[in-house]
Amino acid sequence: MLDSSQQKGQSLAQQVASKIEELIKDQQYKVGDKLPNEFELASELNVGRGTIREAIKLLAARNVVMIQRGKGTFVSENPGLTEDPLGLSFITDKKKLSHDLMDVRMMIEPEIAKLAAENATYDEVKEMEKICLEIEELINNNENHEEKDIQLHSVIAKSSKNLVVPNLIPIIQTAISLFISLTNRSLREETIETHRQIVNAIKNKEGEAAKTAMKRHLGYNKDKLNI
Repeated sequence: MLDSSQQKGQSLAQQVASKIEELIKDQQYKVGDKLPNEFELASELNVGRGTIREAIKLLAARNVVMIQRGKGTFVSENPGLTEDPLGLSFITDKKKLSHDLMDVRMMIEPEIAKLAAENATYDEVKEMEKICLEIEELINNNENHEEKDIQLHSVIAKSSKNLVVPNLIPIIQTAISLFISLTNRSLREETIETHRQIVNAIKNKEGEAAKTAMKRHLGYNKDKLNI
């Protein structure tokens, strides 16, 4: 049952969305898990199926769930985290945005690399090494390595084992995409070299070395933007 006294000012669909979110947390649904169907949720929460549909749409807009037509509703990979949480896509001065994003990356990513060196698992390091090789192959073939570059930095962020850091990935992703677009993938050997240094330091559990290597990597990027 819904307690309207505790949710004053919210529409019924908003209240139901909150209840479904509580359900996901309380029953510890994992990424990709399927939620009960409309009929089951409507019965459990004592509301109509139309209200359930509206609530699910609200949750999908916040990236809490994914709707797959004909299959059902599933828990998103990063519940509640949208692709552009800071609204960066609406900033029109992309050159200034890229500079400012690089400053933010310089503030946080070296420390993330240090945490990764302290906490990364064997499998995570192996994944980093694999992605590094894939990036090198793409660069040597003069192909776009943006997706793999983002993937590498995402794995490093997740391996930090800090609960907040993975939520910064959309910001890092925006920064990488924008940088590659503005510089036309002109940093080739520098990217290969510094990626290797970062991953090797993480592999060897050398926190300060990983931090220094990440600073060097970002420094090359920042210098390129200033040209």
